[in-house]
Amino acid sequence: MSASALAPRLAAYFRLIRFQHTLFALPFAYVGALLAAEGWPGWATLAWVTLALVGARTTAMALNRVIDARLDALNPRTAAREIPAGVIAPNAALVLALAGFVAFVVAGSALNALTLALLPVATAFLVLYPYTKRFTWGCHAFLGITIGAAAAGGWIAFRGTFDPAAWWLWLAVAAWIAGFDVIYALLDERFDREHGVHSVPARFGATRARQLAALAHAVAWIAFAVAAWVTGQGPIGWAGLGLVGALFGYQHALVARRGAAEALRAFDANLWVGALVLLSVALDLAWRVGSVGG
Repeated sequence: MSASALAPRLAAYFRLIRFQHTLFALPFAYVGALLAAEGWPGWATLAWVTLALVGARTTAMALNRVIDARLDALNPRTAAREIPAGVIAPNAALVLALAGFVAFVVAGSALNALTLALLPVATAFLVLYPYTKRFTWGCHAFLGITIGAAAAGGWIAFRGTFDPAAWWLWLAVAAWIAGFDVIYALLDERFDREHGVHSVPARFGATRARQLAALAHAVAWIAFAVAAWVTGQGPIGWAGLGLVGALFGYQHALVARRGAAEALRAFDANLWVGALVLLSVALDLAWRVGSVGG
């Protein structure tokens, strides 16, 4: 295949798995590793964490697209996705999922005994998520738990133990993901009802869905705060959490003003959350190490 033909093909695969949305989870995997190390965890640890996270997410997204291909074809909002549109064949997506899974297993095996032992559990969550929307409106929470494991995984990758801070980080990211996934589901409220897809908006309506999303984000912020307290973060870390709280408020204000019309913008605002937390934690740790050294 020529270079001119390869580039569009690769771009299609990146669109298939929404590679840019790796920014939802990857910064928190780094946050977990940084906090566990109380500083720099080392290039090797971060490299394996990156490979594990990218592999896991590639597996999950490729499988999700294959499993949801029929529903995506029926939904006007998603009918142009790569599999329904015929750009990528389901079998090709499954090969991509397998490649991601191999990367995930290799990285998990290379880190420590606990990450290796947890691989079957993590794999079960990755595979089961696409099916949850077939039978429960709690699918948003299941997604949050699945992606939130990245934060705990970063901690475990360095320490090899499941400490309280890892649990709080997991809860924080899980509640945050669940909250904005409920907001995103506002776009498909009518479609989900008509086609038997379970979601919070389809079950409870848009108003109650917005309220539950706000509650989830309140839980997320509190859990982030507890994790910050448990790990002894200083003023820079807390300032970062203040900005995260402002971002939460911003997206809920958008949706409260114009409903589902602003759901996509609110969803995209969440791409900044992980970056803000990672930057504030890294700067705070550097400041604390510098203060001790001085």
